[in-house]
Amino acid sequence: MTYIMVDVESDGSIPADFSMICFGAVVVDSALDKKFYGQLRPISEQWIPERLAVSGFTRGQTLQFDAPQKVMQEFDNWIKTVSKGKPLFISDNNGFDWQFINYYFHHFLGNNPFGHSSTNLGSLYKGLMKDTSLNFKHLRKTTHTHHPLDDTIGNAEALLHMIHEMGLKTKS
Repeated sequence: MTYIMVDVESDGSIPADFSMICFGAVVVDSALDKKFYGQLRPISEQWIPERLAVSGFTRGQTLQFDAPQKVMQEFDNWIKTVSKGKPLFISDNNGFDWQFINYYFHHFLGNNPFGHSSTNLGSLYKGLMKDTSLNFKHLRKTTHTHHPLDDTIGNAEALLHMIHEMGLKTKS
């Protein structure tokens, strides 16, 4: 099983009505050197300026990004290249990130290589600590910048800390 940390930036709250602007992914291993980054042209005429601003891009810039089908095919190929066994989707906010990745995979490629499930990093930490009021974010080494690669690496660092320093058991 290969744990792949994912982070998504969008210009709105839900797929189809709004667009995934960019996303990053990293294989969770000690090297953190197997990375993917994609920028996707919007699929909707709707967008929320404040939501898009989080990504650091303007609407004009996003209209020049790659076709979503091309990016999702490249991501699918990357997942197949880096995965040993089944890939497992994990993110800081899988309720948000998963919906966009799942929608885009199904809409543009007809299937999702992650299958039908995902894992929430925050929930893992809360379960490990046996306290639902706690937050894992202090375990990140890389600053959270809202650039998807920075954010996936920071989240992967936190997961690796949970595994190596706190005893979280994972299936490999």
